[in-house]
Amino acid sequence: MAAIEVRHLTKMFGQVTAVSDLSFDVQPGGVTGFLGPNGAGKTTTLRLLLGLMTPTSGAATINGRAYAQLADPLREVGAILESASFHPGRTARAHLRLQALAAGAALERADAVLDLVGLGDSAGRRVGGFSLGMRQRLGLAMALIGDPGVLILDEPANGLDPEGVRWLRDLLRDMAGEGRTVLVSSHLLAEVAQSVDRVVIIDRGSLVADAPIEELVSGRGEIVRVRTPQPDELRSALAADGAEVRVVGAETVEVTGSTPEQVGVTAAKLAIPIFESHVETANLEEVFFRLTGRADPSHPAEQSRTP
Repeated sequence: MAAIEVRHLTKMFGQVTAVSDLSFDVQPGGVTGFLGPNGAGKTTTLRLLLGLMTPTSGAATINGRAYAQLADPLREVGAILESASFHPGRTARAHLRLQALAAGAALERADAVLDLVGLGDSAGRRVGGFSLGMRQRLGLAMALIGDPGVLILDEPANGLDPEGVRWLRDLLRDMAGEGRTVLVSSHLLAEVAQSVDRVVIIDRGSLVADAPIEELVSGRGEIVRVRTPQPDELRSALAADGAEVRVVGAETVEVTGSTPEQVGVTAAKLAIPIFESHVETANLEEVFFRLTGRADPSHPAEQSRTP
């Protein structure tokens, strides 16, 4: 049985549908990336999963039960959701000992998890003086206090420096290697590509992809990027031949399911000029932007369109 099961989950706020008939599973022993553009419904889904909202319909369960029905939730599930709130006058150790009491864990567990997240030397410091990255580590320590088998983490890398991001990647991989279930929501696509085994991608509250990351990327093959003064005409012609085509700039077209030679032949038949053509291997960022219909803001073609 999957550790996390989401079945036909729907959440409406008045006439606005935040999550729409969403279904996916998260298996133990791996790291699953939960991805989507801003406003896609990721945080709403996680809040529904953690019992902080009531679904309009459908269900989200952990170990076969709704979060509210878990006998010992802090020992079964550790979560970071949005920005954790800490009393600025308390020390890191004090925060963790309070969490240990709530979880029914030994007080010594506080120092153990502080060491685990790299805050052992700062255990006696007041949290009001912590940087954002240190607060993120403290939030993760609180999620781990009950030694849970399921981790649900919303943007855990926020505020971490490159060394901290690498540390977090290794920690999550180690947790998954121990057989735990790790679900991570993140907007750092390049980092996700190095950290996760599987990705679940949603857009506008609906599922658009659920697959191992290697399968998702390899299944998209190579991208032929073409610069032409007639992008719409070339897109129509290539799409008629069965290729997947996106116009991503004033003069730029991205083509999958075709080769540079086939693109060139099609363009020549219709006397469509080709100024430039090159091939790129698909990666998670390319797949993400293609599946969600968003243009990549870092792409040169998009930057050239910014006034």
